[in-house]
Amino acid sequence: MSYLSNGEQRRPNFSTFTTTGGEGASFLNRQGASNGSKPGDVKKISIKNFKHKPLLPENYSESTWKKLEEAVMAIQTSKRINYSLQELYQDVENMCSHKMDCFLYKNLQALIEEYVKKNIEYFTGESMDKLVFLKKINTWWQSFCQQMIMMRSIFLYLDRTYVLQNPTIQSIWDMGLELFRTHIALNNIVQKRIVEGLLFLIEKERNGDVVDRTLLKSLLRMLCDLQIYHSAFEENFLLATKQLYNSEGQRKMQELEVPEYLRHVDKRLAEENERLLHYLDSSTKYPLIYTVEKELLAEHLTSMLHKGLDLLLEENRIADLSLLYSLFNRVKTGTIELCSNFNGYVKKKGRTIVIDPEKDKNMVQDLLDFKDKMDKIVLNCFERNEKFINSLKEAFEFFVNQRTNKPAELIAKYVDMKLRAGNKESTEEELELILDKIMVLFRFIHGKDVFEAFYKKDLAKRLLVGKSASVDAERSMLSKLKQECGGGFTSKLEGMFRDMDLNKDINVNFRSQLSKEDISGIDLTVNILTMGYWPTYPQIDVLMPPQLVKLQTQFNQYYLSKHSGRKLQWQPTLGHCVLKAKFDQGPKDLQVSLFQALVLLLFNGKIVLSFDEIFSLCNIEKGELKRTLQSLACGKARVITKNPKGRDVEETDQFQFNNEFSNKLFRIKINQIQMKETTEEQKATEERVFQDRQYQIDAAIVRIMKMRKTLSHNLLITELYGQLAFPVMPPDLKKRIESLIDRDYMERDKDNQNQYNYVA
Repeated sequence: MSYLSNGEQRRPNFSTFTTTGGEGASFLNRQGASNGSKPGDVKKISIKNFKHKPLLPENYSESTWKKLEEAVMAIQTSKRINYSLQELYQDVENMCSHKMDCFLYKNLQALIEEYVKKNIEYFTGESMDKLVFLKKINTWWQSFCQQMIMMRSIFLYLDRTYVLQNPTIQSIWDMGLELFRTHIALNNIVQKRIVEGLLFLIEKERNGDVVDRTLLKSLLRMLCDLQIYHSAFEENFLLATKQLYNSEGQRKMQELEVPEYLRHVDKRLAEENERLLHYLDSSTKYPLIYTVEKELLAEHLTSMLHKGLDLLLEENRIADLSLLYSLFNRVKTGTIELCSNFNGYVKKKGRTIVIDPEKDKNMVQDLLDFKDKMDKIVLNCFERNEKFINSLKEAFEFFVNQRTNKPAELIAKYVDMKLRAGNKESTEEELELILDKIMVLFRFIHGKDVFEAFYKKDLAKRLLVGKSASVDAERSMLSKLKQECGGGFTSKLEGMFRDMDLNKDINVNFRSQLSKEDISGIDLTVNILTMGYWPTYPQIDVLMPPQLVKLQTQFNQYYLSKHSGRKLQWQPTLGHCVLKAKFDQGPKDLQVSLFQALVLLLFNGKIVLSFDEIFSLCNIEKGELKRTLQSLACGKARVITKNPKGRDVEETDQFQFNNEFSNKLFRIKINQIQMKETTEEQKATEERVFQDRQYQIDAAIVRIMKMRKTLSHNLLITELYGQLAFPVMPPDLKKRIESLIDRDYMERDKDNQNQYNYVA
């Protein structure tokens, strides 16, 4: 609608519209439309501007602003507006169209500012209860926002034209917020009361009281909208948080055990995350959580570890350890300190298992159980963290080698126990799993040659006595050792298995050549052992029964006829027999060693024999003979009796065949004491390992010097450490160097005594 200067309204006879600049345009009739234009003729529409700019009535701006001012004040005082919103919007549009937008914006700004200033005293007056004050300002803020929304809807055209065309001018909403911020929110008294009230409510909630979270959310959102959240609230909030948790952390560490303290910290972190979810601004998350973690965790890491870690690990408290790790993982150095203390615990605990000789009997099983326990903790509690896995390996390698050679020996004996036929406690799958675990321990030991020596000795016994639990298990263990240490480590062990396979064919062929008269009721099985593959056994000569001597001679002739140039050496210490015995209670099969069989066969000719008679007839070494008689007369299966009675055998004792012997079993195994490892055998094995090491050191020195020709002492020692697979001390290396110098393999340089020259 156009307004003329004389105040009269006149409807033009053509359509009009108002442009942003306030100019109108008229649409003329299509040319030729009334002159009977023909179909297909070109029809044009021309648009022309008004010839004269429409003029506003006198005092229009004053009268119109008065209407708008009245409407704004009605909104601010929550009264009824006398004009329709459409009419007010049109008035604003018309004023903007006639360049009155600046006048309109400034007057509106002044009106809002005046209203805000009038209400400052409402919040700066007499002090009141914190909660009452917060509710009061929240109510006023909500009302103010509603007012601004309504005013903006009326002055929307101003917002979309004048404000958009002037980037330096704030929108009506932002202008209102700025006025509220400047005159109320930034007022020192008001701001102090708001922040103190908010902190008061949050503190109450932290102490367990129920507070109005909606009120907190509304006021904190107000501070964010006013852009004073960080400067006015967050800094004070974080300071209060730090002070609260600092004192709480110190107090709780004194009052609570570590598991309870960890649960308390976890609870506090969950509560703070909930506050972030419900009313705190998301930008506060990092500094808030960091403050809680620092005061409740970082400041007490060492104390918690010293106070409770060993106990948690000792008692295998999986849930508490998982919580400990998850909390420590939140702190920068948490996992580093936890890993270090975990490493210390494993070393300390493991050393107590290894170092005490009284625990040797169960050492390996204890180590396996301990390793399983620690592995589960690393897996389930420490989330398979690579640092903890490596730390656990390093700790085991450290303490397992604290006691030279003994762990290697006991691991070999443990494998022997598991692979013996008498071991019925596990299935094949379980045995395979045990062997895998044993290999883990095996990797930690430095003296692998010690393990090899004892393992080879025990393997020989199992193979020769036929007491392996499973050939598959034996070969599986051999395969694991080969994979771990290479073919050189297992070549002799593999040779032992090859010998046993060849022996089957040898014995079949030998028996096929014997006549019925030659057999004479004796079934002889001979095992040919290649020297070098098998352990070294002491040579003992005993007196054998004529029947056995005859069979030995026949086997010698048979074997040497097939393998000329070889030499056979019989080892009676390794023999074992099954004797058929007749007692008053009935016949029995006695499973015995060769020495036991030689003693028992003597009673075929005489019922009572003295110790000296037995010795002269068998020629068994007296110490071995005493152990043999003790197994027959003092053990569980007493097939002979001793006079006088007692547990020990003396050279003055008399022995008699026990016709009254009875047993519910038909085949009875009599303990073979001579097959058990004696202290002398153990020392002999260790001595062989020591001697082998001397040879390896000598060979390594000669090999290095032959290649280098000339080398300083320090460089030679360094290269030796790189080549030798077992632990060795510098004095030991020095002794071997001196020995090689004495044997003219090398010499000291004449000009430099610290340098060696190879002697070709």
